[in-house]
Amino acid sequence: MNAHPLSNIKKVIAVVSGKGGVGKSLVTSLLAVNMNRAGKHSAILDADITGPSIPKLFGIHEKALGNEDGILPCKSKTGIDVMSINLLLENDTDTVVWRGPVIAGTVKQFYTDVIWRDVDFMFVDMPPGTGDVPLTVFQSLPIAGIVVVTSPQDLVSMIVEKAVNMARMMNIPVLGIVENMSYYECPHCGERSEIFGRSHIDETAHRFNIPAAARLPINPKLAAASDAGLIEIYEGDWLNGITEFLIGTDK
Repeated sequence: MNAHPLSNIKKVIAVVSGKGGVGKSLVTSLLAVNMNRAGKHSAILDADITGPSIPKLFGIHEKALGNEDGILPCKSKTGIDVMSINLLLENDTDTVVWRGPVIAGTVKQFYTDVIWRDVDFMFVDMPPGTGDVPLTVFQSLPIAGIVVVTSPQDLVSMIVEKAVNMARMMNIPVLGIVENMSYYECPHCGERSEIFGRSHIDETAHRFNIPAAARLPINPKLAAASDAGLIEIYEGDWLNGITEFLIGTDK
């Protein structure tokens, strides 16, 4: 499947999770912000049609526009291109009650009908699980690799294996893994507490031969920035290693 004739997209990275609620959209946003800070033009295709949260994270309230050539993505405050179903709905709280094939078709149109100009890295915020939409994205878009988002619980590590296995069935490399809610660091003494249990990130990365791994803490300032639509001003170097690794794969 080809992108819009006026589009120029160098690399597409899918951000996936085996289950919902682990912070996949947050990680997608942070990776796009990091790439932007590194001088790469980044974009986000929000494929989570029934649970879109990317516009909220970036504080984007305007609607996407179009012309005779195609649909134009919205731009964040720092120039990140974004397309999400919430940018097309009349109200942000309108519910999308569609069957799988319609949702999958919409995601494909976000790639083929939207004009993505001079994008170095496109991050696709995938819906959780291994259903219709992830399958459609893996089969239709030129995915260069995936980043898996997880959390420390043992149960989640089992579900991670399902996401990794799906990617490998589709011959798509797993480039990185991010463990969200990995620990809480006391702002006064700096002590780290693993609230949701011991981290499994290193052993999981080793087990599946995933080259890049990162731990994202429970951070009140990060949560506040997300809620306020100010994700682009976050401070933290947690995902710098994965960002640098992804840039390295582009050489």
